[in-house]
Amino acid sequence: MSNQMKRDHRCRLLVAKYELERMQWKAISRQKNLPNEIRYESFFKSSKLPRNSSRTRVRNRCIFTGRPRSVSKLFRVSRLVSRELASKGSLLGINKSCW
Repeated sequence: MSNQMKRDHRCRLLVAKYELERMQWKAISRQKNLPNEIRYESFFKSSKLPRNSSRTRVRNRCIFTGRPRSVSKLFRVSRLVSRELASKGSLLGINKSCW
């Protein structure tokens, strides 16, 4: 497993750990009917969470090769690996087209 894949895995674990807390602070800070002090305090607390616990910092990578580009969200494999697996018949319901 490469370093990028390890970093991605740690980042995904952090996102799962802090997801609920981050959503709560964001929901409070978005409420327009609350006083500004409470909204600012909730924004400040959400900014104190770890940076890697944000969902936008997660990079989709292939689980076999670690390739960051052209990764299918459904299978989390790159187009190269998915083509190889489809040719072998390892992916159920997917076969290589021929005409």
